Amino acid sequence: MNKSTSKSLFDNAKKHIPGGVNSPVRAFKAVGGEPLFIAAAKGAYMYDVDGNRFIDMINSWGPMVLGHTHEKIEKAVEKAIKTSLSFGAPSAAEVEIAELICSMMPSIEKVRMVNSGTEATMSAIRVARGFTGRDKIIKMEGCYHGHGDSFLIAAGSGAITMGTPDSPGVTEGTAKDTLLAPYNNLTVVQELINNNKDEIAAIILEPVAGNMGCVLPKEGYLEGLRNLCDAHGIILIFDEVMTGFRLAKGGAQERFGVTPDLTTMGKIIGGGMPVGAYGGKQEIMDFVSPQGPVYQAGTLSGNPIAMAAGLAMLHELNDNPSIYEQLEKTTTKLVAGYKKSLDELELDYTINQVGSMYSLFFTKEKVTDFESAKTCDTELFGKYFNEMLERGIYLAPSQYETLFVSTAITDELADEIINANHEALKVVGG
Repeated sequence: MNKSTSKSLFDNAKKHIPGGVNSPVRAFKAVGGEPLFIAAAKGAYMYDVDGNRFIDMINSWGPMVLGHTHEKIEKAVEKAIKTSLSFGAPSAAEVEIAELICSMMPSIEKVRMVNSGTEATMSAIRVARGFTGRDKIIKMEGCYHGHGDSFLIAAGSGAITMGTPDSPGVTEGTAKDTLLAPYNNLTVVQELINNNKDEIAAIILEPVAGNMGCVLPKEGYLEGLRNLCDAHGIILIFDEVMTGFRLAKGGAQERFGVTPDLTTMGKIIGGGMPVGAYGGKQEIMDFVSPQGPVYQAGTLSGNPIAMAAGLAMLHELNDNPSIYEQLEKTTTKLVAGYKKSLDELELDYTINQVGSMYSLFFTKEKVTDFESAKTCDTELFGKYFNEMLERGIYLAPSQYETLFVSTAITDELADEIINANHEALKVVGG
């Protein structure tokens, strides 16, 4: 595979951009080698600057449910561009998408548009603190909620203890207000609540984790969190930046039948353009300025181009429920093909799947939380990633990231992916 132009671009990028990339995982450090620079994408494929073609299994980290440059989204953006790239003032599209989101997502009565998933989670935490008059939050180890200070916290000596900053620049004061519990462990959450009585404003988690690989909630886990929050006056926040409108029209909360107080969203509601949102119960959202005292603002919030793309995406998903059946059918076929090869080659593995999200973990352990995810053979994954790349399959360049299937993956392409997987596994597992 020719990578000369990508290599040249990366060498130049490192002179002007920290690490040569604008988001760390893109640097390929976890898998070895150097990143490919993408020139274009269409349907199921991405094309790099050297002319190599890849079947895309990341789909811009989730939002390209319908594949790249979907015709209806493309036309909506082209039409919106003719009106202006930005107003910095209200537009009709903001009202329309707000109505649509409220109709699709079970928990949302009011919604505020922002510019990224990170901004959405930061804002949701601020509103929860303002509404409850409490300072502390509980987050789950291994769940990623963007790079806000409150979320970049390590477990330290134990999940029940106060956090310590995991990134330079995060203050000790901020860290002390973030408490950690292992994902899928209600006992620790109960202990944290007992030890911090009437101090916890919110519990935030990905209802299906996607940043330690795809990790599903155990039966009763989400319901247990809901019950604990109800009993102690705590705001339950679902981070559905990945799962919202992907696992179902109403996201993970519809699929699992558990309704949070606040929900954060991103990616899909902009059709892949930079966008985010947070929403929930009216009584909580009415605490947001200018209705209430919790300040949050953004010049580009509700950007007309992003709103146009998001409306086209959400209308397509809302009007065609069979999309979710197709996505799950394709993903289930891929997972079955993977398992057949892994069993034949007698490799240690676990595969987690829900809807159109899945992860192959190179470990014999059942992966239910961050600790079990860390038992994976990351060196083996790096070899596997590069073998798949050589065969034209673009995976997430990290063992700890979920993969996303789009409707552009046909049965024929699924067979191609399964065959490439088999050949790659034969090389790395031999």
